Amino acid sequence: MSERRVRVRFAPSPTGPLHIGGVRTALYNYLFARQHGGDLIFRIEDTDSSRFVPGAEDYIIEAFQWLGIKFDEGVSFGGQHGPYRQSERRDIYKKYVQQLLDAGKAYIAFDTPEELDAKRKEVENFQYDAQTRMQMRNSLSLPKDEVDRLVATGEQYVVRFKIEPGRDVHVDDLIRGDVSINSSVLDDKVLFKSADQLPTYHLANIVDDHLMEVTHVIRGEEWLPSAPLHVLLYEAFGWQDTMPRFAHLPLLLKPVGNGKLSKRDGDKLGFPVFPLEWKDPQTGAVSSGYREQGYLPEAVVNFLALLGWNPGEGHDELMTLDEMVNLFDLSKCSKSGARFDYVKGMWFNHQYLLQHPATEWTPAFDKILRENGIESTPEREAQVVEMMKMKVIEYVDGENNKKKRNISFVSDLWPLCRFFFVAPETYDKEDKFVRKNWKEGTTAQEMDQLVGVLSALDDSEFTVEQMKPLVDAWAEATGARPWNAWRVCLVGTGQGPDMYELAAFLGREETIKRMEHAIAALG
Repeated sequence: MSERRVRVRFAPSPTGPLHIGGVRTALYNYLFARQHGGDLIFRIEDTDSSRFVPGAEDYIIEAFQWLGIKFDEGVSFGGQHGPYRQSERRDIYKKYVQQLLDAGKAYIAFDTPEELDAKRKEVENFQYDAQTRMQMRNSLSLPKDEVDRLVATGEQYVVRFKIEPGRDVHVDDLIRGDVSINSSVLDDKVLFKSADQLPTYHLANIVDDHLMEVTHVIRGEEWLPSAPLHVLLYEAFGWQDTMPRFAHLPLLLKPVGNGKLSKRDGDKLGFPVFPLEWKDPQTGAVSSGYREQGYLPEAVVNFLALLGWNPGEGHDELMTLDEMVNLFDLSKCSKSGARFDYVKGMWFNHQYLLQHPATEWTPAFDKILRENGIESTPEREAQVVEMMKMKVIEYVDGENNKKKRNISFVSDLWPLCRFFFVAPETYDKEDKFVRKNWKEGTTAQEMDQLVGVLSALDDSEFTVEQMKPLVDAWAEATGARPWNAWRVCLVGTGQGPDMYELAAFLGREETIKRMEHAIAALG
């Protein structure tokens, strides 16, 4: 095994949008492949034609392009082990089904759904296995000529794997160590269905992994119960020497409560569970995506990487993809589920936004301004971003709790920045900040004096560097404390950046106009 080139695969089903848990699985496969100089294969599991959803495959590919997770071969990428869609590999699977039948490792079963339901009612906890198979209609219990006749007349059938009971099957898992299960608890899984001439997941994946020379199968914990069956299938084909190493990743858990993360959790608490926005082609329902909510792809990747994997002490939480590749170690993945801390995801986005210059925020910010009827210039928009990007905002979480957080998305800016572009027309005298900082009689006089001080500057002098010493000197000489009242004039409430920066941004004419309006309105 050590001499083989590392090859891993990510094999989603085109049954809808890609869940964020699937993204994490693909990411871990990517990190493992890159660290070992190996290959990452993109394979489509579409053997269940009844669940196929138009557009899902293109959606999955676009999601990985946005995230920056690159595949080496597979659907849309090419390669020497194709085709990479399982629906295009029917003839390949039939050959291996026949091989198992000829070797007596599998058998044909003709039981109808009605017959199986009747047996389940008759036998408590019924399982199709060594104890019950001879009671059913299959090639083990029927005469050969009857089996041949049923097949020849087009009777629908399935091919089941014949599992011998009483054996401990061991799975060497890179995360969980030795996992052992007795074969007596396994049922004779269906491997192939004559109805659509397609294999089930179990056979298709074993055959594909073998033929595509996959060395490691890194997948979610939910697939762990099927691992012993896959070990037995490898042995049945005589492929023990090329059996991949398994690694079953911990589940992503709900942010609150018990159980696996679901779309319902995201809808309730206000976070996406899909990388991109998804519109259901049947119902038209739209589900939010990380991209459309304003997340940066590198923030999503960094956040997901640390859900179930810890690089160890001494390493910063913020890591580039290349740094993750160097540090990644499957043995440092948790065995227990990882709580999906979506608030931490917003923190990651805040950190990555700050790494981008304000000029890179402006296209998205300009779009928001235009949606609100405001036209500005990239230069002025970048000024606003620079002044406000470190502000804290208040928000209400999915459980109706008031909380605070840093600006995590460009869209967070608009509620905080409206006053840069729109002057306050009215003032809420019941607002705590206004009530505290605007005293009847004295404040209006003080603001009127400050207008006189500012009026001494011409337009070209209305800068932070020239305004600040002039206003500070006047305040010291008169004992005035004008800054909060000045903020009421320019903003209307107690938010915003440094007052000198704000006044310089607004300019001499707009600043004085707002002050005179506030004096008249508040008295």
